[in-house]
Amino acid sequence: MTATGEPIAAGQTGTLEDPLAEALRVVEICERRGLVVRLMGGLAFHARMPEWTARVGRARKDIDIATRGKDRKGVSELLSREGYLGDKQYNALYGHKQLYFVDVAHNRPMDVLVDRLEMCHKLELAPRLEVDRPTLPLADLLLTKLQIVRLNEKDVRDIVTLLDGVAVSDTAMPGAIDAGYIAGLCAGDWGLFHDVGLTLQAVTERVERFGLSAAQVATVRQGLARLVAAMSEAPKTTRFRLRARIGTRARWHNEPDEQG
Repeated sequence: MTATGEPIAAGQTGTLEDPLAEALRVVEICERRGLVVRLMGGLAFHARMPEWTARVGRARKDIDIATRGKDRKGVSELLSREGYLGDKQYNALYGHKQLYFVDVAHNRPMDVLVDRLEMCHKLELAPRLEVDRPTLPLADLLLTKLQIVRLNEKDVRDIVTLLDGVAVSDTAMPGAIDAGYIAGLCAGDWGLFHDVGLTLQAVTERVERFGLSAAQVATVRQGLARLVAAMSEAPKTTRFRLRARIGTRARWHNEPDEQG
């Protein structure tokens, strides 16, 4: 059945077996209809660094995408026509911030974030969705991992993957991670600054676990150091300085049910 309750006839779904190919297909057909959708999550890292993630043999199944609130209805209707079944109850309750679908033909989940990511920290995605394609901008993609409080090995690998193959720039440049953007967000939010800093430190300590060459390790560490420097040098807001006085004595991040 479709998300609107209509049955899907056998053979009518156009979904693809390969998750990345299917995710990119969804982005493309949305764009043709004037809907802004960007890939995020593990598949986005694979899209940006296909050789690296293929080399580590990472399983890729679920599809995670982000869209804008004003495109939510159009994206839902398009997915329904393309062979996705929406969770009516979940989408009715939480559809203002997240939608859940299943690719019926392949029993594959799809999460659709609307406007923002709310995990350990809140990241506003809507204003950034047209900066790059087919994934979130590289800085935002990296931030989805840097903001995680309890990192697992997959998270660290994703960060290392990106920094191994993508340069870190002090300003916005095509094909580079905008350290200035990340530093600017952190300069206004002490909690985000605190947790991103801890993540950068943790990745620096673990970078040699992934079988990289000495040159690759040096590249990753250079990118990490550049991010740390940008965060340190960015002028902090009054809000940041006031919150910094309290530090960890008060809660500074959320505890999402699922991270990653």
